[in-house]
Amino acid sequence: MADSDGKRPWKVLRSTYAVADQWLRLRNDVVQSPDGRTLTPRPVIEHPDWVDVIALTANLDIVLVDQYRHSVGSVRAEFPAGTVDPGEQPLTAIQRELQEETGYVSDEWHLLGAAPVYPAFQTNRIWSFAALNAHRVAQQKLDEGEVIRFYEMPLRAFIAQVEAGAIELPALQLSGLWWFCSWHTAQAGLVPRK
Repeated sequence: MADSDGKRPWKVLRSTYAVADQWLRLRNDVVQSPDGRTLTPRPVIEHPDWVDVIALTANLDIVLVDQYRHSVGSVRAEFPAGTVDPGEQPLTAIQRELQEETGYVSDEWHLLGAAPVYPAFQTNRIWSFAALNAHRVAQQKLDEGEVIRFYEMPLRAFIAQVEAGAIELPALQLSGLWWFCSWHTAQAGLVPRK
């Protein structure tokens, strides 16, 4: 690790795992700062990178999924999303996730942006994509334990509902929506806002 100017390294003195299973890897690092101070253990959550997609049909309907999220105790509207498997590229991962969760595919993909998820505690990045002319070619192929309902909604109605608070996206997907709005503005107004 390097300090803010990138020249003096932070040194990891010791790492121990509090939890290490298929769903969560939580480690505690004891680190030494560039000035020689030993700092109390820093919790680090190891996650694989995440991917999500704003998939639009030829009619400019967005493909959404509803699924139960136990930590908040409710069914949530979200973009199709998932994790990047070991050795997999983010684009390959989201193409796989879109087809598994919805049966939709696309031949026109655009990277909207990528950023660290929560650099204070997590190791992973979120990669957000746009898929244009998405169309359904197959049935869902869900993982064990997944219960996902997919549907289409006119993009303008979706954005209006998000702005009104009627649809409450996960915070990370709001960044993807922001990247998308900036991207489509740069693409000569792919979707008019109102």
